[in-house]
Amino acid sequence: MAAAQPKIPGPDHPITIAPAQSRVRVRFGGDVIAETSEALDLREATYPVVHYLPRSAVQMDRLVKTAHSTHCPYKGDASYYSILGKDGTRVENAVWSYETPFPAMKQITGYLAFYPNKVEISAE
Repeated sequence: MAAAQPKIPGPDHPITIAPAQSRVRVRFGGDVIAETSEALDLREATYPVVHYLPRSAVQMDRLVKTAHSTHCPYKGDASYYSILGKDGTRVENAVWSYETPFPAMKQITGYLAFYPNKVEISAE
């Protein structure tokens, strides 16, 4: 079976990616696990803005890749990570990344996004 063709963002489903205008900080269990002034803001249709952070700004030793994956017809296949707390807690599939996004979304290659209901995200 042939792979599905990527959908291209357009007037019916706009997606824009731009540098964040603020510093983005991600906390889990009270600890800062990511912080950067080099985040990208992805705005997709009517969804809330998603901050994508470069891997270099994330404590990757606190993340564990999982077998979970999802497919977006506009961005491609997403891989997921769980976050490990210093106290032994673990929140499953709290982080995602498009390792090889479709060409129209290539800017987010090497970036990670966090579910705002699983971590505390602030942009200041």
